[in-house]
Amino acid sequence: MRKPRVIRMVFALSLGCFVMVIFYFNSSLKPASEAVGESSSRQKSRRSPLQTLYDGDQVESAVQAIHQGRRELLEEACRSYTRKRRVLIPEDLKHIIVDDQHGLLYCYVPKVACTNWKRVLMVLTGVAGSNRDPLAIPANEAHIPGNLRTLSEYSTSQINQRLRSYLKFVFVREPFERLVSAYRNKFTRSYNTAFHKRYGTKIVRQHRPDPQPEALEKGNDVSFEEFVYYLVDPATQREEPFNEHWERVHSLCHPCLIHYDVVGKYETLEQDSRYVLQLAGVEDQVSFPASSKSTRTTGDMAAQFFHNISPFYQKKLYNLYRMDFLLFNYSVPAYLKFR
Repeated sequence: MRKPRVIRMVFALSLGCFVMVIFYFNSSLKPASEAVGESSSRQKSRRSPLQTLYDGDQVESAVQAIHQGRRELLEEACRSYTRKRRVLIPEDLKHIIVDDQHGLLYCYVPKVACTNWKRVLMVLTGVAGSNRDPLAIPANEAHIPGNLRTLSEYSTSQINQRLRSYLKFVFVREPFERLVSAYRNKFTRSYNTAFHKRYGTKIVRQHRPDPQPEALEKGNDVSFEEFVYYLVDPATQREEPFNEHWERVHSLCHPCLIHYDVVGKYETLEQDSRYVLQLAGVEDQVSFPASSKSTRTTGDMAAQFFHNISPFYQKKLYNLYRMDFLLFNYSVPAYLKFR
């Protein structure tokens, strides 16, 4: 008789434990599932810049229309003026800066506000630490290699994933205004001794009749005409690629191989920069610095520099930069005399 009673007690104890286990799992799983639901709803509500661009309900419609028009013009120009497509290689991606936190790819073009855009990205990626003011970052720090990652540093699969899902943007400028700006900055400023030595001495040696020994040594008095001769000389690019400050935008950023979602322009810099920051959802975290217009190279200033360039060399130079004019919808400057 004692044996069945023991069996009944063991059975009752086991049943009670089983009920407690079920109760425990029910109580622990319920908040977990609620947490998952909350997490997924938060993820759904946080859209990427690319989704924000193409969903089209977060930004002023007039601004969207302008940028859609630029994309369409670029695509049409690529179809019209480029015949062969090729596969991108890592070398093509060295100018594309990656912001993994906000899903941004920025192709930087020297002399098109790239210093300020690098400063902004240093703030957004945390490279600047607690600093939220881009202008507090010294200009030379913005250009230190390694501060910001470029797309060329990633694996092929990582590159493709980012090209598909990140917002890709580039800022461009009227080609000859950009060229004159590069000349003024690199050849007429006394502090740019590295450029004078690296390029100025070579230009003087190759494109100045009877140069003085001091000019050959320092290279600090290169004229704009000599700079133009250097650019259009076929031997220049046979020896080495153009420096990034006067390299063509289409050679730096490959807009016919990479589909840019936003093509910003220097002429509408503040508006277009604000648009990119709005798409990224960070307009309340960082502001694009206002540029100083007092030293900016303008069309009138460029016209003065081209005044002494013969029509023959104007034509050669235009042919060199022709694709940038066509791809980004810039007219042939009225001051050119070769037409």
